[in-house]
Amino acid sequence: MRLQKIFGTRIDFYKLLEEQSAYMVDSADALQNYMETLDQSYADKVKALEKDADKKRRELVQALNKTFITPFDREDIYMLSKSLDDVLDYYKTTVNQMEIYEVQQSEPVLIDFTCMLHAGSQSIHDAVCAMKTNPDDSVKSAMKAKKSENKVKALYRNSIAELLTGNDIKYIIKMRELYRHLSNCADKIDHAADLVCHILMKEVS
Repeated sequence: MRLQKIFGTRIDFYKLLEEQSAYMVDSADALQNYMETLDQSYADKVKALEKDADKKRRELVQALNKTFITPFDREDIYMLSKSLDDVLDYYKTTVNQMEIYEVQQSEPVLIDFTCMLHAGSQSIHDAVCAMKTNPDDSVKSAMKAKKSENKVKALYRNSIAELLTGNDIKYIIKMRELYRHLSNCADKIDHAADLVCHILMKEVS
């Protein structure tokens, strides 16, 4: 009994991270559907998924606080969980910005952004799911996520250049903020990919 209090019950942190990253993929999917249709039900789904993911993150943090032994550094578990949470927050705030700016029609460039972010999120999820059983595949998936981030950055540069050829100042300002927000979201995906690689490299060494 004393040992159980010291070491805690065995908690599967890999599973908790997988479940959290699954919310990220579902949210990216809902956001992409929202951009394509502007259907409010998809916007509501993004917000609901962010709340559910927050609960999963709290579960993980609470488990960290009461568990002595973890599969890898507890600080790394915490930071990877936080990076997944950051992506989910960006998906929710993207919906918030769409509502604030009163975007009334589907924008092809925004759909392109969310398609790339969805691919990056799926790659992060694949990387997290493979961390325990297949580190090589995990790193490959993380690298795919980083490629998605590079594609988003290229799209951002080209889209801004195209945007500035127009004359509607209000539209330019509105779209520029949305483009920048989605580009920043890609940075969060890239950071999650770096953390996965960082964790696995430490395990090898």
